[in-house]
Amino acid sequence: MESLLPMDDDEAIARSLAGDLAAYEALVARYSALAHRTAAMLGAGDEAEDVVQEAFVKAFRHLGGFRKDAPFRPWLLRIVANETHNLTRSRGRRSELTLRLGALTPAQAPDDPEGTAIADDRRARLLAAVRELPDREREAVVCRYFLQLSEQETAQVLDWPVGTVKSRTHRGLARLREEVGRDLA
Repeated sequence: MESLLPMDDDEAIARSLAGDLAAYEALVARYSALAHRTAAMLGAGDEAEDVVQEAFVKAFRHLGGFRKDAPFRPWLLRIVANETHNLTRSRGRRSELTLRLGALTPAQAPDDPEGTAIADDRRARLLAAVRELPDREREAVVCRYFLQLSEQETAQVLDWPVGTVKSRTHRGLARLREEVGRDLA
C-alpha cells in the first residue's frame, strides 16, 4: 500500500499528468476554499460553487500547458477570475461583490459587546465601500488584501501588468480611505 504523505504542488501536478486522479484531488482539496472565496469576492455570489467546479475542470484539461516553473495557485486563481468574469459578463449587469463575513473572520465570543458592535459596524461599512469601488479597483483590492496575494500573484490572477496592480490598488485604497473616513467622522 502506497504511503499517503502530503505532496507539494509540483509532485501533485506531475502525478496528475501521469493519470493519477488522486493527486489532482489533492490539489482540489488544497485550493477549493481559496478558489471559492476568490469567486465569491470577485462577484460570483451564489454561483461561486459552479464557477469553482468549472475552473477546476478547465485547469485539469489545461494542466499539460501549465508552466512547470510557475506557481500553481496564481495560475488556478486566474482561471477562477476568468470564469467569474465570464459569469458576471453573461449576466449582463455589473458584477456584485458578495462577501460573507463569516468566511472572513472567525466567530468568537464577544468579551466586549460594545466593541464588537462597533467593529462589526466598521467592517460592514468597509465592505459596503469595497462593493462600491469601480470593478478594476475592487478586483485589485480584493486580491491584495482579502485574498492576501502578492502584487505579482495579483498581476497573474487578473492578467495585468504589475504597475497596473499597484496603481489600481493605490486608487482603490485612496477611495476607501475617503469613503470610510467620511462615514466614521
